[in-house]
Parts: sequence; C-alpha cells; structure tokens
Amino acid sequence: MDGVLVDSEGYWKQAEYEVFTSLGVEVTDEQADLTKSMTTLEVTQFWYERFPWGNVALEVVEQLVVSRVIALIESEDCLIDGVKSFIEKLKEKKYKIGLATNSPQRIIPVVLKKLDALHLFDVALSADSEIKGKPDPAIYFSAAEKLGANPEECIVIEDSYSGMLAAKNAGMKVIAFTNGSKTKDFQIADFHIDSFESDRMEF
Repeated sequence: MDGVLVDSEGYWKQAEYEVFTSLGVEVTDEQADLTKSMTTLEVTQFWYERFPWGNVALEVVEQLVVSRVIALIESEDCLIDGVKSFIEKLKEKKYKIGLATNSPQRIIPVVLKKLDALHLFDVALSADSEIKGKPDPAIYFSAAEKLGANPEECIVIEDSYSGMLAAKNAGMKVIAFTNGSKTKDFQIADFHIDSFESDRMEF
C-alpha cells in the first residue's frame, strides 16, 4: 500500500519524527533507516527501548503516529500515478485483488477512499492481525487464503525489499514497482515495472 498505492514513505518519517521528538527521543536518520520495514508498534518499541519516556503508553504513542500519517494522507496529493486505472484493468480481466500491508488497519480505508478504490479490492489485510509483519510471509498466506487462491497462483506488487522477501517466502511471484528508484534493492523480484502508466503493460 505505502509506496504502491500512495507515496507515503515521507509521511511516516515526518510523523514519527514529530511524535517521538516531542517525547524526548533523539531521532537520527541512521537509526530511522533501521525502522523502515517495521510495523508501527515495532517502531514505537524501537524508540522506547533507546529513549524511554514516561506517562504515555506505547499504544497511545503508536496511535499518535498513525493519526498524523492519516492527516497527511488526507490533506496531501500522494496518489501513485496510474495505479487506479491499472487496478481497474485487472478487475475487468476478472483477477482477484488483495491488499496486504504492514501499515495499521486504521489507514487502509483512508487510503482506499483517497484512491476511490474501496470497491476494487476483494481483500484488504493489515499486519496488525499477524504475530509478525513483513518480511515474515504470514500476511501473504492469510491474503491468499481469503482470496481462495494458492500462494503459487499469486503475483505480488511490492516496492520494498522486506515486502518482496515476504512474498517470495510465501512462494509467490513478485513484481517490483521501482517508481524510478535507483537506490532500492529489487534484485529478488521476478519482474520490474517503473510506472503504472506504461504503454507496454499487458494483462
């Protein structure tokens, strides 16, 4: 979802910086990079272990971050170009479509409403419902089960290494959505696309 449907990576970084620094955490870019593939709760625990704060529960802090990200998604122009029409074409071809994200459940309807795509997804799952988030493959196994599909029948579109690794560990094919990035590691993907607006894309 983050990085495929919406360009929200920067929002997470901004929200985490704002919330954690307000609690006395000394957020550095180096340490923040370590949290990119974590769930929101894992990120909150990461910073609490290094800079324990008092009087505010971890769950409350986590929700402060989530609320700030939601506000940014709702107010900013962050949709990935061409992704809605891409999904609509898949639906026309009778593909089942699922969403499996490390982001909290609260954010899923916000993003799908922003995209006007609630009706296009057969399943939408958050790692909130799993013991471990990506790169653990559990969420992809759950999505396949709810779609009534075998994992080897599924193709996953991912923009992060941890997401691609989760899908590969679930036995699924992976399309890396690079969005023109030259810095991310996409080597484990089976296929690559730079844009959802390419004239060469076939279904």
